[in-house]
Amino acid sequence: MNPPCARCKKIVYPTEKVNCLDKFWHKACFQCETCKMTLNMKNYKGYEKKPYCNAHYPKSSFTAVADTPENLRLKKQSKLQSQVQYKEEFEKNKGKGFSAVANTPELERIKKNQEIVSNIKYHEQFEKSKGSSAASAERRNSNDTNEYRTQPERNPVYQPQAPAHQEPPTPVFNPPVAAPLSPPPSTGKRYRAVYDYSAADVDEISFQDGDLIVDVQQIDEGWMYGTVERTGDTGMLPANYVEAV
Repeated sequence: MNPPCARCKKIVYPTEKVNCLDKFWHKACFQCETCKMTLNMKNYKGYEKKPYCNAHYPKSSFTAVADTPENLRLKKQSKLQSQVQYKEEFEKNKGKGFSAVANTPELERIKKNQEIVSNIKYHEQFEKSKGSSAASAERRNSNDTNEYRTQPERNPVYQPQAPAHQEPPTPVFNPPVAAPLSPPPSTGKRYRAVYDYSAADVDEISFQDGDLIVDVQQIDEGWMYGTVERTGDTGMLPANYVEAV
């Protein structure tokens, strides 16, 4: 038995039947509920089992809810529950330390810039300390050299008085022979190398196990500045490669 049309209530024959929205329609009766435009299976939109075109399809809108005492109470209760849950999660994660941060290209760039700035500041401080230490060492060496070069005072030679009828002998003066000057003793701390080390930069020095490092100055916890007594090279050296003498 042929079913009736959902719009005109007449019998729908198979040649003109449209089965959509759980109903049967004539092809000519399958129209928009608002503008009566004829629709097909590709351009219709169903709303409450009624066909609509795209322009007149009903749009759902939200209604405003009044702030009744019951709604205010539920809002306050949900807010308190959210705060309690936040505190519980905070206490659980309190002793777990910091969360891992992904190494993004931006973080890698910032990290590299910080390393470059740190190296520049380190070399500036090193050059300042190097200049001050060199100036003080030069003044100390000049003072020591002046002390060693001081000549002893000449002792007057006693000349006995000759009789009046004899000519006095010609005095002969023999200047004292100065002792050879020895280099001034090294000042500052002295360390002995316990490992071999090859310089990794132009401002560092190389040494071997057992070499004596003199005039050592502490730069920071990991580096020192001194002179290798065997080679005479002066520069930076790692603090964990030497021990105090």
